[in-house]
Amino acid sequence: MKKDIIIGIIVGLIANAVGVLLFSLYIGSTQDRTITNVLQTAVSEGRLGKIMAIGAVLNLLAFFMMLRQGQDARARGVLLATITIAFVTMILMFT
Repeated sequence: MKKDIIIGIIVGLIANAVGVLLFSLYIGSTQDRTITNVLQTAVSEGRLGKIMAIGAVLNLLAFFMMLRQGQDARARGVLLATITIAFVTMILMFT
């Protein structure tokens, strides 16, 4: 049970990281910038929290796929990762 929750948390964090990278690629391709330039600009302008929130959309896919497969504990881990990302995003937006 605990192992499945930890696996779900890891899947949620990886899904969020992939979402951030995909969004950065999308933004970078429209402005002829690299991923690192997009992320550095986001950090300097205080917009990293917004990009992280958009990246968390992929957690929805992971969550519902795990629920559909009957892996409730792993889905709970993805939900915990999403809540953690929400708190980090909130901290980044208000500091």
